[in-house]
Amino acid sequence: MLPVLVRSSFDLTYPFFYPRRRRPRSSGLWSPSMALLQHVYVCYLPLARALRSRSLTTIPSRTITIPSSSSSSLKKLPHTDSHVLLGMSEQQLQQLAVDLGQEKYRGKQLHHLLYKRKVKEIQDFSHLPQAFRNDLEEAGWKVGRSPVHRAVTAADGTIKLLIKLEDNRLVETVGIPVEDDKGSVRLTACISSQVGCPLRCSFCATGKGGFSRNLQRHEIVEQVLAIEELFKHRVTNIVFMGMGEPMLNLKAVLEAHRCLNKDVQIGQRMITISTVGVPNTIKKLASHKLQSTLAVSLHAPNQKLREKIVPSAKSYPLDAIMKDCRDYFLETSRRVSFEYTLLAGVNDSVEHAIELAELLHEWGRGYHVNLIPFNPIEGSEYRRPYKKAVHAFVGTLESHKITVSVRQTRGLDASAACGQLRNEFQKSPLLARSDNLQSQLDIPVSC
Repeated sequence: MLPVLVRSSFDLTYPFFYPRRRRPRSSGLWSPSMALLQHVYVCYLPLARALRSRSLTTIPSRTITIPSSSSSSLKKLPHTDSHVLLGMSEQQLQQLAVDLGQEKYRGKQLHHLLYKRKVKEIQDFSHLPQAFRNDLEEAGWKVGRSPVHRAVTAADGTIKLLIKLEDNRLVETVGIPVEDDKGSVRLTACISSQVGCPLRCSFCATGKGGFSRNLQRHEIVEQVLAIEELFKHRVTNIVFMGMGEPMLNLKAVLEAHRCLNKDVQIGQRMITISTVGVPNTIKKLASHKLQSTLAVSLHAPNQKLREKIVPSAKSYPLDAIMKDCRDYFLETSRRVSFEYTLLAGVNDSVEHAIELAELLHEWGRGYHVNLIPFNPIEGSEYRRPYKKAVHAFVGTLESHKITVSVRQTRGLDASAACGQLRNEFQKSPLLARSDNLQSQLDIPVSC
């Protein structure tokens, strides 16, 4: 079967195919073959069927290089969000149903099947007419769910999942169950925003594996659904603290955030977006006025030490980060959490704690410090701090009127603890496509 190369600019609010009687006309210079030369996209419909039905589906403009060898050598590319049902709102699904000649309520049924029933294949939508299911498949739509490649369970109940994406990349996500004194379970999903990470923080296992690509909206959302299926329990909290830097994929992260809040129905206040700091992105996030928590990976109380621990800090001075965090608090009224990984003999002294307290007082209120004792990883130069050092650091911050907490280590024996999301099945490092820190907020998600 040969792939079809189809031209671009898709809009979910507009019918995505033209019926035979409404084929768009031009001045006479346009032809299907000329359209193929403008913008191309790989689709899984036979060429004859696509041209016969005039189904010229479109996506945001970009160019994909197609090898000149036989079709069997073509790499399988992931579906863009424009052709994936997962991630669409109820209103968009209703419009899709109408565009395909169905009643509007079929879109509501489709929404229920995706987010409540968590059905993974279109032909398993048993509540929908067979004709509707066939039309969805023939138009190139997919549910957007990927198989779980492996699940590793730690002694404390934490489970790390390896999800195999459509292009055979593996992405990691972690489910962390915590039971309170009353027996209620809080299930936190620690989810990824990229395959790998380009920022290479010196203490982080993910960065040592390199960077491959951004995740698309549905690839972020499906991580939460996979955790709910495995635990047979609703996810109550979400933290964007898995693989990748969320602010370098902010467009997809915000789209996934909307879906997780509105469609999966997880409250905004139960969602935390983490960042090591990417210029201008905290301002952009603040402009959306979300009621989610911003967690900034600080890891040092001064610029010089921070550049040693976090190489990308050179492009985003500490004073600039603190100013943006203050503005975020003023804009959203949501306090900022500063993540601080304690590295023995590097940044865990009482003097460092005093310097950190002075830094926070200088920039006002609305801050919280979350201390993370370093989780040892293979080949790392860093060591986990002694409990005495951790207690001294906490006591110093509290004596300076700084609210502080120490993160409980979970999933250490499953290599699922914070900073250990390293793909054991990807033995060779992923090649980073780019080391620049431009946000993906205003450009299409790359694949």
